Amino acid sequence: MRQFDEMYSRLPAAGDAGEVRKHYEAYARWLQAQDPQTMAARREEAEMIFRRVGITFAVYGDKDEDGSGTERLIPFDLIPRVIAAQEWKSMEAGLVQRVTALNRFIHDVYHEQEILKAGVIPREQIENNAQFRPEMVGVDVPNQIYSHISGIDIVRAPDSAGNGEYYVLEDNLRVPSGVSYMLEDRKMMMRLFPELFSQHRVAPVAHYPDLLLETLRASSPATTAEPTVVVLTPGMYNSAYFEHAFLAQQMGVELVEGQDLFVKDKFVYMRTTRGPKRVDVIYRRVDDDFLDPQVFRPSSTLGCAGLMEAYKAGHVAICNAVGTGVADDKSIYPYVPDMIKFYLGEEPILKNVPTFMCRKPDDLQYTLANLKDLVVKEVHGAGGYGMLVGPASTKEEIERFRGALLANPEGYIAQPTLSLSSCPTFVESGIAPRHIDLRPFVLSGRTVQMVPGGLTRVALKEGSLVVNSSQGGGTKDTWILQD
Repeated sequence: MRQFDEMYSRLPAAGDAGEVRKHYEAYARWLQAQDPQTMAARREEAEMIFRRVGITFAVYGDKDEDGSGTERLIPFDLIPRVIAAQEWKSMEAGLVQRVTALNRFIHDVYHEQEILKAGVIPREQIENNAQFRPEMVGVDVPNQIYSHISGIDIVRAPDSAGNGEYYVLEDNLRVPSGVSYMLEDRKMMMRLFPELFSQHRVAPVAHYPDLLLETLRASSPATTAEPTVVVLTPGMYNSAYFEHAFLAQQMGVELVEGQDLFVKDKFVYMRTTRGPKRVDVIYRRVDDDFLDPQVFRPSSTLGCAGLMEAYKAGHVAICNAVGTGVADDKSIYPYVPDMIKFYLGEEPILKNVPTFMCRKPDDLQYTLANLKDLVVKEVHGAGGYGMLVGPASTKEEIERFRGALLANPEGYIAQPTLSLSSCPTFVESGIAPRHIDLRPFVLSGRTVQMVPGGLTRVALKEGSLVVNSSQGGGTKDTWILQD
């Protein structure tokens, strides 16, 4: 399988320095001059600081002796992923195009349903989708924006000539997480290696919380000049709680739980020590099912009773909007290029990974015959779970998955196993290539904007293609060069 490395056009070998790509040249010279012991000490320092600050996530599958979830640090790698200015410009244009079309699509399926009437997407793919919320049909949301914060997962793989080509792997439109690691990774790099930032013109990312607050305020239905924004968290036991608290603190807004909110006369209020305060915008980090026990899951204690009534009345904005998940389901993903053509009349700038929809008999037949070479994913799966990576699986695992596919073909898609690009990574054995992806965070308010770069995730296990933090992945700082 061909490989594409971000830093080297030809990887170093014994007694050979390899060939460094132009935009990495200055960094490669600096790296070569570093002492491995010093780098190891810097890594330990980073780990100590992250632990002290509390940058952890909970892993639900792992249990301590007392039955509680395990708190883990997400490993941080010292070697940044560097992207040239021109490459980022093209990627940014593709992200704006894609997220614009996705927001148009969500509005359409809850209103005129033109794309279904035109036969571009089969109606049953929407109406039988677990993330389609009938409660949202006909509900108008501010600026017709549903996914205010989108996390688009992008990978790079070699084309037939061995050049790197970008593909969108997944659209995360409900409650995408990870942006706090992007911000903290940059802060850490500037602390550990300040000299690098005087030698390179790296585009800043620290203004993300300001852009986020601007985006949230732009979604406010109230006429007030100073809308009240809150971050709604499921609570401290949620795996991304650090991020919820971090973003609330960075934006200077209240972090609330469902019990802190109540609805009166179709308006939402939060309880404060000075009495009730009206809430205009809720940046929710709680899934749809738990938002309002009167409408969705009656047993939920994470949301606020009556919230949907206030929402439908146009008295509060929920970001991201209820029902947004209908567009980030893996069964809808194959249609995004068609959405771009349908709504914008444009050719997609960013490519999809070729995808086989197992609900189609021919695609299922192909998938079953080639399981050992494919990646098969549950359409509702997330976090690297519920998937088969054929080339890395045993015969027994492949046969188990074959049974699951035959029992429920509608529940799966399959894709060729892409050889994700690699990037030099500081591991126990020294500097070695490891596979990476990229999650830029796209903000949709009055305009679509983003900070340059995103969160680079890295598969720390040699040969692994799974970058998810829940499965042992780490993170890197992402540099977009300004020249």
